[in-house]
Amino acid sequence: MTKSQILFEMTNLKPLTFILLPLLTSLHAFSQNAEPTNADEAVAKKAKAAAEIEAKYNRLVAELPPAQKAWEEVLITELGSFYLPIHQRQKLAGESNAWDFVKGDPALPRVLLIGDSVSRAYTQTVRKKLAEKANVHRAPANCGPTSTGLKKMDIWLGDGKWDIIHFNFGIHDRSTAIADYSGRLEQLVTRLKETGATVIWASTTPIPDSPKKKWTAASIVERNVAAAKIMKKHGIATDDLFTAITPRLAELQNPDDCHFSSPGNAFLGETVAAFLEPKLKE
Repeated sequence: MTKSQILFEMTNLKPLTFILLPLLTSLHAFSQNAEPTNADEAVAKKAKAAAEIEAKYNRLVAELPPAQKAWEEVLITELGSFYLPIHQRQKLAGESNAWDFVKGDPALPRVLLIGDSVSRAYTQTVRKKLAEKANVHRAPANCGPTSTGLKKMDIWLGDGKWDIIHFNFGIHDRSTAIADYSGRLEQLVTRLKETGATVIWASTTPIPDSPKKKWTAASIVERNVAAAKIMKKHGIATDDLFTAITPRLAELQNPDDCHFSSPGNAFLGETVAAFLEPKLKE
């Protein structure tokens, strides 16, 4: 090929170069941000993202006022590997959740909610309904079974004085022997009464029969019966959430799940708030 022919070919390729160069640049940029190609890369990418969120959250916590900072530090130690990352993302996004710091009005009664993820899900509705009537706090954890309650109750109670403590243990004890469940619940009731607060028991909400999950609806009924005996013995009022929600399970409970839809969580929160409101004046 002569020099003239080479120059001719190069001249003809220039338009193609202008087309291909941006395309190749875009492909390179896409490859830098593309989905990981194997499991190890996916794990590394997830870990990097989590570390970045944690670092941002820690910087946010470091700048908070002392009381709020102390609360977040308790959450860091108590929320665990499932709920803490969710909480961190929500705080960085400026979103409210059940574990918001409650500054509180010293003129209003202090209410503490203790319970599992069902309780967590209705906490914000209770706060909203009792706004300007009570300072509604939540234990700094997904409180789990009675065995965890015995280990962690002093942390959950903190140093403040409570006017009302509304509590539940049941779903996470569905496989606990009734005798053990009753014994632990008895100890928890005794500890809560020592605070001087008005103690209120929330009956455990239903779970479905689910052979796949090894759940039985009867397990909750049995534990509610056992709990009712203990509450009667100690003169503790019961907020009967089981009875309140049961007629509306098909409408308000997620399929094959112990949790509820948003309307279901709102219904439970409204039920709790309605039960608590007259107690605030006692």
